[in-house]
Amino acid sequence: MDHPPRGPSVDDLVDRFRDICLALPGVEERLNHGMPTFGVAKRPAFCNLHESPTDGRPNLWFKAAPGVQAELVEQEPDRFFVPPYVGPRGWVGLRLDVDLDWDEVAGVVEECWRLTAPRRLVAKHDGIAAKLQSPDDTLDGR
Repeated sequence: MDHPPRGPSVDDLVDRFRDICLALPGVEERLNHGMPTFGVAKRPAFCNLHESPTDGRPNLWFKAAPGVQAELVEQEPDRFFVPPYVGPRGWVGLRLDVDLDWDEVAGVVEECWRLTAPRRLVAKHDGIAAKLQSPDDTLDGR
């Protein structure tokens, strides 16, 4: 009897997701209901993993900029959804048992990290000086 191909295990998803999150500066991992939750610089979580209590599907919940939630859920309702509890605050759910583009997931994680991380940490990550150049600084160093 042929069985449909199985997707990655929850443990594999957690490991891959953890690698993406912990590659960003200042990220701290905590457990929330037995699943990893990631925050930055002692600030609240910016994304976390969940298993749906109704169907056991693995999901990523992430903080999103204003307007992003409605756009994603409307454009791709098979992948994105409004999660319970944090959905009214603009968070977005991403189903992880569908075909995943891990580069896209990494981009989503970085965007929600940027919404939560201190500006100096983001500037350092981007390689940009946190303070403005003084008026007598010139580009050629003279």
